[in-house]
Amino acid sequence: MFNLCMFTGDATSKESSPFINSSTSDVEKSQQYDGKNMALFEEEMDTSPMVSSLLSSLANYSNLTQGSKEHEEAENNEEARKKTVQAPRMGTLMGVYLPCMQNILGVILFLRMTWLVGAGGVLGTFIIVFMCCSTTMLTAISMSAIATNGVVPAGGSYYMISRSLGPEFGGAVGICFYLGTTFAGAMYILGCIEILLIYIVPAAAIFKMEGLEGAEAEAALLNNMRVYGTIVLSFMALVVFVGVKYVNKLALVFLACVILSILAVYAGVIKTSFDPPFFPVCLLGNRTLVSKGFDICAKTIEQGNATVTTKLWRAFCDSEFLNATCDEYFTSNNVSQIQGIPGITSGILAVIYIFTIFQLFQLMKIIFLFGEGVNGNLVIGTLAWPSPWVIVFGSFFSTCGAGLQSLTGAPRLLQAIARDSIIPFLRVFGHGKANGEPTWALLLTACICETGILIASLDAVAPILSMFFLMCYMFVNLACALQTLLRTPNWRPRFKFYHWALSLLGMSLCLTLMFLCSWYYAIVAMVIASCIYKYIEFCGAEKEWGDGIRGISLSAARYALMRLEEGPPHTKNWRPQILVLMSLDGEQSVEQPRLLSLTSQLKAGKGLTIVGACVEGTYLNNQPQRIKAELLKLMEVEKVKGFSQVVISSNLRDATSHLIQAGGLGGLRHNTVLVSFPKNWKQAEEHHRCRNFIEVVRETTAAHLALLVTKNISAYPSNGERFTEGHIDVWWIVHDGGLLMLLPFLLRQHKVWRKCKIRIFTVAQMDDNSIQMKKDLMTFLYHLRFDAEVEVVEMHDSDISAYTYEKTLVMEQRSQILKEMHLTKNEREREVQLIQGKNATPTPTSPTSPTAPTPAAVTPGEEVQMTWTDETEKTNNPAVANPESVKDMFNMKPNQSNFRRMHHAQELNGVIVKKSKEAKLVLLNMPGPPKNRNGEENYMEFLEVLTEGLNRVLLVRGGGREVITIYS
Repeated sequence: MFNLCMFTGDATSKESSPFINSSTSDVEKSQQYDGKNMALFEEEMDTSPMVSSLLSSLANYSNLTQGSKEHEEAENNEEARKKTVQAPRMGTLMGVYLPCMQNILGVILFLRMTWLVGAGGVLGTFIIVFMCCSTTMLTAISMSAIATNGVVPAGGSYYMISRSLGPEFGGAVGICFYLGTTFAGAMYILGCIEILLIYIVPAAAIFKMEGLEGAEAEAALLNNMRVYGTIVLSFMALVVFVGVKYVNKLALVFLACVILSILAVYAGVIKTSFDPPFFPVCLLGNRTLVSKGFDICAKTIEQGNATVTTKLWRAFCDSEFLNATCDEYFTSNNVSQIQGIPGITSGILAVIYIFTIFQLFQLMKIIFLFGEGVNGNLVIGTLAWPSPWVIVFGSFFSTCGAGLQSLTGAPRLLQAIARDSIIPFLRVFGHGKANGEPTWALLLTACICETGILIASLDAVAPILSMFFLMCYMFVNLACALQTLLRTPNWRPRFKFYHWALSLLGMSLCLTLMFLCSWYYAIVAMVIASCIYKYIEFCGAEKEWGDGIRGISLSAARYALMRLEEGPPHTKNWRPQILVLMSLDGEQSVEQPRLLSLTSQLKAGKGLTIVGACVEGTYLNNQPQRIKAELLKLMEVEKVKGFSQVVISSNLRDATSHLIQAGGLGGLRHNTVLVSFPKNWKQAEEHHRCRNFIEVVRETTAAHLALLVTKNISAYPSNGERFTEGHIDVWWIVHDGGLLMLLPFLLRQHKVWRKCKIRIFTVAQMDDNSIQMKKDLMTFLYHLRFDAEVEVVEMHDSDISAYTYEKTLVMEQRSQILKEMHLTKNEREREVQLIQGKNATPTPTSPTSPTAPTPAAVTPGEEVQMTWTDETEKTNNPAVANPESVKDMFNMKPNQSNFRRMHHAQELNGVIVKKSKEAKLVLLNMPGPPKNRNGEENYMEFLEVLTEGLNRVLLVRGGGREVITIYS
């Protein structure tokens, strides 16, 4: 947890460089560390503080929010603002035990526990209470483990979940926890109003319920709850707004009332064991009767010598006479009055006295609801000693205190979420008053709480907050289990009495209770949490908290890499794992960002993408970080999902070789290299790019990697462009694995190329049956499930034109000059211009080449005229060879192999230009590099001639293995 500490002092972090920025003079440094015996490390003090300052910062670190004492000092004492705020030390009793007791012993205990016993019976109630208590106990164990695994700042459960499961889970569950706490405030306020209007001052009801029955009486009660609930909420919100110090002071008073009420109940238990109270319950058959509307538990009574009917008779019969028509159940059952719970207190306390469960189970059907069987009195209050009013007022103050606690805690939870900035539109709620009070969060909390009050029904609000709380508890258990199973090095809780199995059991219980309580509320809560999760994920949670989800990703990646075979995958599993080689300019900026556009358009392959850059220099500076940041930014702009890697070496060619060799990890390595064809490679200052490109071709060939070379990359479309029509032409000259046909299929999955059609051309020689070739190719594409047009192009043998002879001669002469003459830049250009000028004669034509083009570098009628003097010759070119060697170059004859290659390149280029000049993209096989390094410049010239006159060209060289198959 050392990353939490904050260092104080005059030292300034030098983020611009990983090394010491010598802005402080040696004299100042020597004075600063004089007498500390740190001279050996004084040069590192800017980035590495002394251990003493580190320990001091850790010891004095405080992450707790200000409490009531600090707020009071800030508001009432001007000098206190200048003092260092000390975190309050409330202790276990006042800070944990008593507040939890106030929430547990609240509205549910006083108002609904007896109802639960009456509705479900003692055994059913025991099972429900046992499950709920087990859930809270297991969650408390998990929370204790997380809370003791380092310091937990403001935010409570939200902080634990977010830092354990990540910002997405933390934000989703945190919002649900906030909503649960807010609706809990509404529930407590409704409970407070229910006690006030039913048990304390029923006459205060604005909407009178006397004389109303059924739905009308319930509607009147709900309207009273809404009116008084809004008034109480406004008062409580005002108290919280004025200052949390008043809430803490009132909390102690309310808590004392709760404790007194509980003691009164147990005192009543002791008393009733010697003097049981009289609980008269009127039964009709085996059903309890609501003790309203009648005063005598009998059908008839004797008055004098006459038998008369009672009010109970009139409730079930159509008249007061004995011959009246009555309800069948009323006439077939007897009316009796019994003791409600003989010899014991109530259903809630019966759970404690296990030995009476069987006896109470026999009387389960006569347990009453809401105290209706005892004249509407509070059941648990009837048992209290010395007076039932102790319980009435105790429960009233308990609900008030719990409501204030909810209105105090919920805004602070929302403020903690807002300050983490994981949900952008909630950032405004991270601000508040100068002392840190969450004013805006309190306003939103009050509005949401008012929504719960307008629902008005305590039984309708309780399941809502139960869903949110259970979801929070579920993820607390999940976080503990996850951290334990992952065995992360930072998982070292001081609380040792936990186990991952207990956490998983607690999580299962939470999920079970959610669906047992209300399956549709559970689904709604999960949908809300899922929407928040996806929203945070969509907005891009930039927080990195070392959470367990990323731990799962790391473990899963390690497991997958260990299982992934080092060898090549099966053909059905082959996909382009691309290493993109980005070239940099003199300012170390990316030259061809469109390479990333093409990479993004190939993402349908769902393979690995590594964007790499090679830099010539040393690693001892922060240049790699800047270049990597630029690559990541470009990847984000172009929507390329992958990794970036920067390699620095003293030699650019070695850096490229290292990147090709060392990219990837284990079996997850690149199998394809994407590079751009070097521009202006004929210029002398760009000659190193030419050599580096050829080395890339050689090394990918040696490593059995596929190679993609883009020509005219600046003309490639961006991700925002759309081709509404056009063709992607594939020139299948030789078969080297099928990558040439797989690439257009992948490109058409992207919206840029989706409306383009694929055409596949193949070349037939004189002795080939072009018709049969077309049929076979169509059959092959059918089995490959490729939809493409097919055309077979016939190339006939032709005579070598004079233009081909001349172009080959110029190529070899230029190559010879660059190799044998050690000239300066200007002199190399001068020699090349002389050769081109000498050969700049009108291009002859032949029957096979009627429209042979003139080389772009040579214009008929133009010659370069230069005058040399002996002084200039000796001064500027001391290392030049004998002038006779230059004259010999004018008399040299082209190599026959180069002659044939140049001829083939020109012939093939002519066919391609004729068929595919208007194509949106042309893919064709890339010739292999020369085995002899003496012909490297000639190889570049062949590629230039082959692609001349085409707009966008993608040269493809397979890796030597099949990448497509006809089998499923």
